Amino acid sequence: MKKIGFMEFQRPEIIRPPSEHDSYFLPLTSGCSNNSCTFCNFNGSKLKIRGIDEVKREIDAMALYIVNGIRVPSFPEIVYALLQNWDGRRVFLQDGDALVYPFPGLREILKYLNGKFPELERIGSYATPQDVLRRTVDELRDLKENKLGILYMGVESGDDEILAKVCKGVNHDQIVEAGRKVKDAGITLSVTVILGLAGVEGSEKHALETARILTELDPDFAGALTLMLSPGTPLYKQFKHGEFTPISPFDSLRELKIIVEKSHFTDCFFSSMHASNYLTIRGRLPGDKSRILKQLEDVLAERDPAMLRPEFFRGL
Repeated sequence: MKKIGFMEFQRPEIIRPPSEHDSYFLPLTSGCSNNSCTFCNFNGSKLKIRGIDEVKREIDAMALYIVNGIRVPSFPEIVYALLQNWDGRRVFLQDGDALVYPFPGLREILKYLNGKFPELERIGSYATPQDVLRRTVDELRDLKENKLGILYMGVESGDDEILAKVCKGVNHDQIVEAGRKVKDAGITLSVTVILGLAGVEGSEKHALETARILTELDPDFAGALTLMLSPGTPLYKQFKHGEFTPISPFDSLRELKIIVEKSHFTDCFFSSMHASNYLTIRGRLPGDKSRILKQLEDVLAERDPAMLRPEFFRGL
């Protein structure tokens, strides 16, 4: 694969899971290898791979600043803004699916990063199911030994019909296979699903099948997002043409209730803390299931819009 030089590689905007707010964001790629999802802002993006030497130069610059307080002029200000508040514990690899990085190079980068920062506790990355399926369990275990401790995987739905409609590129069983490979390698699995992705017509089936896939995945963390139609995406165009009917805010909570009620986990921290959601719920399942369901039932019974996050506070 052709290396992308430092001047050619444009540093991506920081898009991260909420739990990575204290991490240093180290770009390995920009864009997404699976750039066809109809709901996603990465739709149509071109994947770019950052050269290993350039990644190592940034790691060198990080170490120089942390140890000696010296800035390398050729690096953007964002590098030093991040380092000023970094506690040295966690690194998050950008961009949309950094696990797509060629395996030998990814392992080399992780080893180099750990050599410069031996006190590092955890490295994290987004990963598509396709990224995981490309890796053997032994390769994933190798990355785990080099402190790749968590992978964030977008599941979106458990309904094969919806997965096909949104051009996810994988089906229910393939997503489950990917999730199990992550867990077999000893890497923490964090997944997300999207409320409202099926629109009005497929809402209940989407919720039931999503509960089923979450049960089969049995992740360590699961987060629910609520669909936000982004201008320029194919799904937004379908909406504008009358081909997609979004569900109401309270129907998104009805989906969330079905998912919580019908999912069965060993021990999973489940939340809807993302800013796209109309209501925040959080807790460990199965232990907190009754409390969370009661919270959702109360809001659905009242149907008071004042109990929901206002539209102008929602965000991607």
